Amino acid sequence: MKMIRNIAVLFSFFLAEALGQNYKLVWSDEFNGTTLDQTKWSFETGNNGGWGNSESEYYTDGTQNCSVQNGLLYITAQKQSYGGYDYTSVRIKTQNKFSFEFGKVEARMKLPYGKGIWPAFWLLGDNISSVGWPSCGENDIMEMIGGSGGTGATGSALSDSTVYGTLHWYQNGNASAGGKYSLGSGKFSDDFHLFGVIWTSNNIQFYVDSTIYFQVNTSPSAMSAFRSRFFIILNIAVGGVWPGYPDSTTVFPQTMQIDYVRIYQDTSDSATGLVIPPGPPKGYSLSQNFPNPFNPSTHISYQLFADSFVTLKIYDLLGREVETLIEGRQHSGDHTVTFDAGNLPGGVYLCWFEAAGYTQVKKMILMK
Repeated sequence: MKMIRNIAVLFSFFLAEALGQNYKLVWSDEFNGTTLDQTKWSFETGNNGGWGNSESEYYTDGTQNCSVQNGLLYITAQKQSYGGYDYTSVRIKTQNKFSFEFGKVEARMKLPYGKGIWPAFWLLGDNISSVGWPSCGENDIMEMIGGSGGTGATGSALSDSTVYGTLHWYQNGNASAGGKYSLGSGKFSDDFHLFGVIWTSNNIQFYVDSTIYFQVNTSPSAMSAFRSRFFIILNIAVGGVWPGYPDSTTVFPQTMQIDYVRIYQDTSDSATGLVIPPGPPKGYSLSQNFPNPFNPSTHISYQLFADSFVTLKIYDLLGREVETLIEGRQHSGDHTVTFDAGNLPGGVYLCWFEAAGYTQVKKMILMK
């Protein structure tokens, strides 16, 4: 079921080509394991003086607040006394493990709900430790201040059906610009939605699902922070000056479910101002299968720079999984597997390769 939900990324390769773009998936976490991949993420723990927002939670690295199962990451806020605070939750980041400049950044998530609940998917400038905030820049791809009525400290409506996208930068203090998106019916806790931004050297567009709801021209020199590398953060805060604090209506525990986080970059010749970070370590690569076109079988080769957990699957163009060829840990070196399609109808198929956080998709044609 998890990989079937990934149909959007499979078709994005063909859609991008049709639109004259060449979006390449440069980093992702599909949360297919059983624990958080700490080669990609680090936990931030503690309360840190309320994280600048008078928050009420204590962030832990415990399984009661963070788990990975069934292809999903679960970040859970608990009503639990810990470290002198009344709530626990999780805050994870890719700082010092992955950062990037420009691209399409998105996560498919199902959000929590309730007064005082504040889930977020956001980016901070890599240079925060040297220049501080807000000079480093902040891109809040998705924030929700939960509730079903009333307003937060800044007058924003408390709502489980509205999310906000906001930029922060330094311009004689904290400058910001933002927009919001509301569902026509229901809450963001009812189902999964796609939250993302399209970030170029002079513009950032915010979207939910297929709707771009807000954009900012970032070309002014005061917004130069948005022409530098950023890292990713996911968290649920509890309480704070913006959402207010939980009350008797707030139900605990509250969980944010994350299906995936993906970063794409446009590597086409026509793209300007893009800085593509170093690619995967040399040796992580999927070769074109041979023969191609083929009937009834073909050989698929790939290289592993180091011992890695490898996923190699075949899909049809409807996003349906046809066969799992490899799903497990393998030693470094050259590998070849055979895909026997004797029982399949002719047509175009997709080979999905993932190792060490690197993903490639190749097209193959079965001639019958």
